[in-house]
Amino acid sequence: MKKILTVFFAAISAFIAVVYLSGYHFIFKAFALNIKKGPITPSSDDAEKFSSRSIPNENPEPWQKSTLYNAGTLSETIEKELKKTRASSVIIIRNNEMIYEKYWKDHNASSLMNSFSMAKGILSLLVGCAIDDGYIQSEHQLLSSIFPSYKNSKYGSHITLYHLMTMQAGLDWKEEYHHPFSENSKQYFVEDLAKQAFEIESKEMPGQKYKYQSVAAQLLGLALRKITQKDLATYLSDKIWKPLGMESPAKWTIDKKGVEKAFCCIHATPRDFAKIGQLVLQNGNWKGKQIISEEYCKRMLTPTKINDAFCFTIWADDEDSLQYRFFYGFLGQFIIMIPEKQMVIVKTGFYNSLEVDKKKRPLQVKLFAEEFSKMI
Repeated sequence: MKKILTVFFAAISAFIAVVYLSGYHFIFKAFALNIKKGPITPSSDDAEKFSSRSIPNENPEPWQKSTLYNAGTLSETIEKELKKTRASSVIIIRNNEMIYEKYWKDHNASSLMNSFSMAKGILSLLVGCAIDDGYIQSEHQLLSSIFPSYKNSKYGSHITLYHLMTMQAGLDWKEEYHHPFSENSKQYFVEDLAKQAFEIESKEMPGQKYKYQSVAAQLLGLALRKITQKDLATYLSDKIWKPLGMESPAKWTIDKKGVEKAFCCIHATPRDFAKIGQLVLQNGNWKGKQIISEEYCKRMLTPTKINDAFCFTIWADDEDSLQYRFFYGFLGQFIIMIPEKQMVIVKTGFYNSLEVDKKKRPLQVKLFAEEFSKMI
């Protein structure tokens, strides 16, 4: 038995050494964080597991509730879909009024939900703010003008902020969520996001292919931090959270260096996510004030030639009579904007097996857009 235990502990020690030497020591952090409480994978409720920077609000303005607030009932189809995909909240805004709101699993109006990749779309809004503020010339500004090291890269020297937002950067990165040794898993738990992002090579000419890569959003966030000389959370607070009178302060997860996970992880209430959708629906205008230029917002919502289902990190569906745009986050987080109906739908949840169409758009979004439009 003693010999067996010796071999066992030697094997464990060897495994730990190999993991550390291979650069995958973030796995031990992931295990330590997740064993404390809650799911053992990324969760929409994991705000307390990570350090974060506050996104302060100011002069909160609650949504005006419609006279029809919660008067309608969800269809059997919707109820079944929400239950199946473990929904935690649904909010419907119509004509700038809240007409429906429901929460599940001990969540309520003050619960902070993880945006996951909806944060990428919010980054695109901040690019528009930075252009308006004069920090950025346009979305076609070269990344190398902000980080000169890219001037020495055959392909990296051609990367623009537009390429980062439209997922056409041509980086050597495989988007993979299903095993613990992937770059995405490392990105979620790594202690130095900038180091990881800058180590990713450019492997092909940007602007030639669409390839969804979370590291592109992280590079965009790092560029915004450098060019504005502000933390992303601070800039988001100043440019959007305070002007929109968000109901609650939010949080943005940070690494050990204090850098925000730009690809992910803005923790906010569904009501405040709905205000993001309303701002986009109104082309950057809020109560008569242009928060983000209308021209930029229209460009931001225009699908690219390479992928007509994708805009500036905001998804599109113009293929049916009911056209819409949406923010899309891992595990089924959505902000859906339907201009024809003057409607915003927010849904949060915890489900990792959503069916998608041939352009990688969740079929659930189409279902919600159509069914909620009928309901209203």
